[in-house]
Amino acid sequence: MTFHSLIENALTDTLGPTLAGFRPELALCATIVVLLLSRMLMPRWKEGPFWITAAGAVAALWLAAPWSQLSGGMKTAESIFTGMLLHDTFSVYLRCLLFFFLLLFVLFTRSSGIPRDTHATEFFVLILGAILGMCLMVSANHILIVFLGIEMASVPSYVLAGMLRHERRGAEAALKYAIYGAGTAGIMLYGISLLAGALGSVHLPTMAAAVVDMFAHDQASSRYLVLILGGLMLMIGLGFKLSAVPFHFWAPDVFEGATAEVAGFLSIASKAAALGLLVRLVVVFGYTPNADDMVHLEPIRQYMTLMIAAAAAVTCTFGNLAAYGQTNMKRLLAYSTIAHAGYLMMPVAALSALIGTDLTAARAAAGSMLFYVAVYMFMNLGAFAVVAYVRNRSGSEEIDALSGLIRTSTGLAVCLAVVLFSLVGLPPLAGFAAKFAAFASVYQAGLVLLLVVGLANTVLSLFYYLRVVKVMMLGEPSRYRPAVIIPLASSAGMVCLLCTVPLLVWGVWWNGLYTWADAAASLLCK
Repeated sequence: MTFHSLIENALTDTLGPTLAGFRPELALCATIVVLLLSRMLMPRWKEGPFWITAAGAVAALWLAAPWSQLSGGMKTAESIFTGMLLHDTFSVYLRCLLFFFLLLFVLFTRSSGIPRDTHATEFFVLILGAILGMCLMVSANHILIVFLGIEMASVPSYVLAGMLRHERRGAEAALKYAIYGAGTAGIMLYGISLLAGALGSVHLPTMAAAVVDMFAHDQASSRYLVLILGGLMLMIGLGFKLSAVPFHFWAPDVFEGATAEVAGFLSIASKAAALGLLVRLVVVFGYTPNADDMVHLEPIRQYMTLMIAAAAAVTCTFGNLAAYGQTNMKRLLAYSTIAHAGYLMMPVAALSALIGTDLTAARAAAGSMLFYVAVYMFMNLGAFAVVAYVRNRSGSEEIDALSGLIRTSTGLAVCLAVVLFSLVGLPPLAGFAAKFAAFASVYQAGLVLLLVVGLANTVLSLFYYLRVVKVMMLGEPSRYRPAVIIPLASSAGMVCLLCTVPLLVWGVWWNGLYTWADAAASLLCK
């Protein structure tokens, strides 16, 4: 191929399907540019960053058009940027979830008062940069895009964790987060180099084909250890983003030191992107359309299933047990986030186990994970929103600050109770439907021990969530703190309702969202 034809093919690809599939991300890039220009040209427009970011989120969501793409509009997956990214229903769903979360998050920060006007531009630029990296993660079709996406999502997060520069806890949280992130990035990059050296490529489908060829010709034994080490090191990066045990150590300290707004962002967006990337890797290395080659991938599938299932079981168990002794609400929610990372990995383990035997059930397992992620977004954002609003009124983020909340802010207390019961998974709330779908896929995959662990942890989690509800409902308001009076007919109350009402609606009528999640997984394993 000549240089001229190479350039011509790249231009044809870029101006054709690539631009069409990458328009939402380009909208976010344009939003970043407009934010920076507005800071220079209109420095007195205090509300500019909020409105510009909200408009960018709406534009990205509109350009992604999930209502058409997930309703039969997309029939096949497309490789864009010469195979670096994959544009399919799976990436459309997760990207739209991130864009919708961005819009909710902007509304949340606007009503909570953080960021302050003087730091709003920098704050939203960092948020948009992190969202861009997460979009790359869920669309990655190349191992270097995997690394680039994780780092683009991580580096802004380190800065966001320490955005309150005069707070000692925030600075400590940012430093710990950056140190852990740098260490995991180095390990992950070394694992990528091992995989690239052993397989002779960094393009994910080509790497998978090389694995099949190695096993087909009995050449895997000489490189088996290298492949295992490389895979483990790559999983360390994903484990860090998921806050999965044993790579969870950063989460409690960072969540406690960062603002509730930033902690909510990290607990939701990072999880969704990391889970999307994990599913991508499971599908790439566990499935091939050729039935004869599927036999050669069986050791890989068994290895991935065992690794993900073990990590899921340990993660949810540790998160629930560690949450018991917490007195700080953000720290409790940090351990809750760790536990839910374990629950969310369970259907991915089921996907890995089913992908070699039952493709329909495997896609249903991926769909249940996507459904769970959407419900989890509303649950966690609602919990952190209440923490932020109570902090603004009482000056405290301790569980005791919620004491007697039912007497002073009845609507807010009810919203938080609904969110917490949904996090447990009690019917008739959406959290129950999400856990039921996830556990059903685990049962269908035959992972009975993992199912037992999941059910036992659901019972365990009930007690520490109930403790918070007990403090709200039966405790007496503290005489040493200002009364927390937040009516539902306020911007804060509206945000809490926006997070709570879907949990009530989807607990009964969850078929619509689940249909979209199932459609998002329909092009996997094609």
